[in-house]
Order: sequence, then structure tokens, then C-alpha cells
Amino acid sequence: MSLLSLSLPIPILHSSTQNSTSLRIVNPKNSSTFHFHKKLKLSILASAVTVRWNFPVSREIVRRIAVSTIVFLSLGSTLFAFSAFASTQIHPRDTCVTQLQEEQESKGTRVEKSENVEDVDEELQAAFEKWKSKTYALTVPLRVVSLSDSFPPVWLKDFMRSQGKRVKLRSEFRQSLQDIFHELCLPLQKGKINAKSALAADVVTLGDTWLSYAIEKRLIEPMDGLEDQDWFENLSEKWKVYLRRSDEGKLDSNGKIWAAPYRWGSIVIAYKKSEFQKRKMAPIEDWADLWRPELAGKISMVDSPREIVGAVLRYMGASYNTMDMSEVAGGREAVQKNLASLVKQVRLFDSCHYLKAFGAGDVWVAVGWSNDVIPAAKRLSNIAVVVPNSGASLWADFWAIPAASRVATDQIGGRVRGPSPVVHQWIEFCLQAERFKGDVVPGASPNALESPIKVSEELTEGRPKLETNLIAGVPPSDILAKCELIEPLPENTLSEYRWLINSVQKPELSLAKSLRNRVVSLAHSFLPKVQSKVA
Repeated sequence: MSLLSLSLPIPILHSSTQNSTSLRIVNPKNSSTFHFHKKLKLSILASAVTVRWNFPVSREIVRRIAVSTIVFLSLGSTLFAFSAFASTQIHPRDTCVTQLQEEQESKGTRVEKSENVEDVDEELQAAFEKWKSKTYALTVPLRVVSLSDSFPPVWLKDFMRSQGKRVKLRSEFRQSLQDIFHELCLPLQKGKINAKSALAADVVTLGDTWLSYAIEKRLIEPMDGLEDQDWFENLSEKWKVYLRRSDEGKLDSNGKIWAAPYRWGSIVIAYKKSEFQKRKMAPIEDWADLWRPELAGKISMVDSPREIVGAVLRYMGASYNTMDMSEVAGGREAVQKNLASLVKQVRLFDSCHYLKAFGAGDVWVAVGWSNDVIPAAKRLSNIAVVVPNSGASLWADFWAIPAASRVATDQIGGRVRGPSPVVHQWIEFCLQAERFKGDVVPGASPNALESPIKVSEELTEGRPKLETNLIAGVPPSDILAKCELIEPLPENTLSEYRWLINSVQKPELSLAKSLRNRVVSLAHSFLPKVQSKVA
């Protein structure tokens, strides 16, 4: 309702005598009569206003005064009516807000009286102060170069979802650990870094066998500020001892931390159950079974000196990390003899094709790393996979920070700065137990190295079962206690390894070389026939 629509009182001359003048106020709702007399005395009643004065005035003056007075009173009553109407349109203070504040004030009184709540507030305040002390850029880049199939692509989506828009993530994959290592070495040799090289990344995958050499050649840099990182605090002592290295890459209890594990596994033995059952042979359980006469020429194995000699050492009851062969029972000659007999048993030493020969049926037994063997065994039928009862070697893949700042570059995109500030967030994300649920990672969680593994039946329900003594990629606790991480060896021990490998009789040509030679021989035999026909 607007002011213009209000009903205004209208003054109309009612009557006039010698002693008084009367005006009537006409209003749509009611009407009142106002009397004006010579005596200046104003009285307002329910229906009239009387004004008297004591001095003589003319009738015209009285009329003017009366009209002005009445107009003033009319406007005053109109404004009063408008203000009353407007007040009805302005809502009073929200009663819900008032009640909420009163409840908060009453709760605040109770909190002050509760010592337990005060303790909780102090803990929350301390946690909040600790969180505030960490500094993050508003938008930060993170470039990850990793081994192909070493973790599922869903990790990238989950990490981006956890970080929001403040992280610009770039992920690239390489087919082998050798490719990554080559990219780390090449720019340092040339003194020039390519923006697309692995050396320009914030974090890269590095295998355990490459770790010592990468440290020694300064291809990676140590990780600083780990004391404030939750992932490092929760890491088992076994990992911390293994990762503390000197600047030469040797184990050092006072050394720096150069990498962070994100998956691990063991060497395993796979065998074809159908072939063993057909010939009524006992299943494979330990290293000694590889020396059984009936398996001669039916074994394929990875071409790794540490794994080949290590298998011989475990067969003889010694450690994988033995540094002096003279300490083994029988000495270096005994190790050489057992190694020579194993070489005769194995048909193929080839880290790339040993599983192809196994899948084709050329061999019945395959010895290799769990991240290779288990996925292949799941695609085949009637396969069993075991970790030897006397223990085996453990492999691990790590996240490492390339030493890109050593090489100056003016190329746009080259990392001449330090590593991304969210590198530790990425590492902590990869170490979360949720990442390894559902058997989606070809490897085990680093947190499972010393902790018991519990597998939910819901996760394994409906999946093809593989006969194995591994539990979620982890050997049984009694066998795990006998397993060993591959440690760096001194140069004199490496020389002994080379002497042992060179002293034994080499196996016959590998499967790939045999096929290549056969194709070449067929080509040579076919070429003269073609030439004779042409002539």
C-alpha cells in the first residue's frame, strides 16, 4: 500500500458566527468537527477540537489559521497511519537466529564447565596450528614418470579428486626400468636436459637394483624434511634401514633417505600342475626341487646374476647378500659346482622371454619376479605359484626425485627448480592401504612388509582362484621372515659374481635366438633355389 492510496481527511467549512468558526473534517472512515473560538484554548476530544483566544480577530484571519491547523493535523495523522502500515511490512529479528545464539551461548557456558571438552579443543587447536604451518602453493605442478602397469590408472583420478584444482598432474609411463634409468643418465652425460626427459620430472619410478648406482652417480637427490611427513613416520623400521644410504649408495645407519617404496614382491616359482600330475611328480616347494633330474631342460629363469647366484646360495643355506663366498659351506668351489649343475637344468635364461616359453609349454617351470609371474599365471590354467619355503629375494619399486637442478636449462618446461611441493602428498597417497584393495596392483603394500595380511572374502568372491601360498601378494609370515631385500654389494663381491657366471658352462641358445637362427638358415637355404629358378 502506497502513501498516495491512503485516505486523507479533507477540511470543509461547517459554520461561522461572531464568536466562533467551525470546520468539519471529512474522512472516508469517520468525520469530526473542529470549533475555533476567540479564546486561545485548544482541546481535542474524540469528535471535536476547540480553540479559544482572548484577542479580537477578523473572520478571514480565523479561517486561515483554522485551515492551516487542520491541514497540519491531517498530514500528521496520515504519516502516523503510514508508519503503522510500514512497520507491519518489516519483519522482526528472526526468532530462529535468536534461539540459535541463545543455545550457543548456553552450550558455550557448558563447554567452559567441561574439562574434557577443553582438552578436545586444545587437541584440535594444536592439529590446526600444525596444519597451518605447512605451506602450499595455490596451483602447483606435479609430473610423474613411472613404470608401465606398476599401478592402476584409477590412482591418478583418485589423487586429483583428493587434491582438488590446486594440483596440475602430468603422468607418463615407460615400458621398462631401464628406459627410465637411461633417461636419467643421458642428460647428465650431455650436459643438456630435455623438458620431456624423465630427469625433468618431479618424481620417477626406480627399481631396487638401480638405487645404489643412481645415488652414486648423483642421478637422484635425497628427500628432505621427512621428519614432518606422516608417511615416513608410519614406514616400518625395516624399510628405513634399507633406504638409509651414504652418498656412495651403501647402507649407512646415519645416511640420508633417497627414495620411498610404493610396491614390493618376491621371487617365485611357477609350475604346470597338469604336467606334474600326468607324470606323478611331487609339487615344487623349495629351491632344491630345481635340481631334480626329471626337470632337466624344463626350466626357464630370469637372466639376473643376483637371482641366479642367490638361488644357489639359498639352496646351500646361505644368504642372498653373502659378501664372501669363502664363508659358505664348501667355499667358492662348492658354489661354483652347484651353479654349474643349475645351469644344466635351466633351458632358458631370459628376463624377457622366460614366461613365453612357459606359456607355450616348452618348459614346465618358470622362476621369476612375482609382478611378472602372477598376472601371467592367472591367464593360464592349471598353474601353481609358490615362494620357496627356505625364503627368497624381495624386489621393490621406489619413488625417487631426479637431480634435475644439477643441469642448467633455458627451455620452457624444464625443471630447474626444486621438486614439486606435493611430492610427499603423492607418496603418502600411494602408501595408503586403500590403494591395494581388490588385488589391482601387481605387488604388495609397503606397510605389509612387517604387518599381518587380512583378505576379505568379498574381495576374492567370484574371482578365479590361483593355487599359491601368497596372501595378497605377500608370502606367509614364516617364509617372509626368511626372505631378504637385495642389498648393494662391494666391488670385490661383484667381481666374484662375474667370475662365477663366466666360469660355468653357458646354456644353449635362448628360445628367441634359436628361432632367429632357424629363420636365417631357412632363408639361406631358400635363396639359392630362387636364384637357380631365375637363372
